[in-house]
Amino acid sequence: MDVGFLEGFKIGFGLLWAILMSEPLITLGVFFILGLVIAIPIVMDICREQKLKESGIREIDQMSGRNFEEYLRVLLKNLGFRVKVTPASGDYGADLVLTTSDQRIIVQAKRYKKNVGIKAVQEIASAKSHYSADECWVITNSFFTEPAKRLASSNHVRLVDRDQLIDWILSLKKKIADISAI
Repeated sequence: MDVGFLEGFKIGFGLLWAILMSEPLITLGVFFILGLVIAIPIVMDICREQKLKESGIREIDQMSGRNFEEYLRVLLKNLGFRVKVTPASGDYGADLVLTTSDQRIIVQAKRYKKNVGIKAVQEIASAKSHYSADECWVITNSFFTEPAKRLASSNHVRLVDRDQLIDWILSLKKKIADISAI
């Protein structure tokens, strides 16, 4: 008895339908699970899209590199750092110098359309001694390549990617909203 694919599918579907119709709880359970499987990714996409809109990251994506540095200056200042922007040329690989009461952090800002590679990590790591920094960071509106992540790990360079940047922006906006509500 040779049954083709279409005939086998019809038999299988008929059997499944008979089971579902004979047991209402199974039917409800199957439809509930199917609903979740369909609804969860849609809800996640809507939440992700809302987070992107609220953060303003798309406007950041359109900035020049220097405007991005200036944007980070304001953002990091509002997050509690004292911030100095280095000269546009001759900066030895650091775009921003952050200070707290007990730390000096140098930052390389990369406003990129593609993922940031190892060159940015190499530059900021080599600038650490020149600036007598305790830490060095690379901040981007994008993400990092795997080689950049490995090099950063072995050189103790903090990588701040798009997701972390969005979290910082939204955190600051929430803090401002909370203060405004008082």
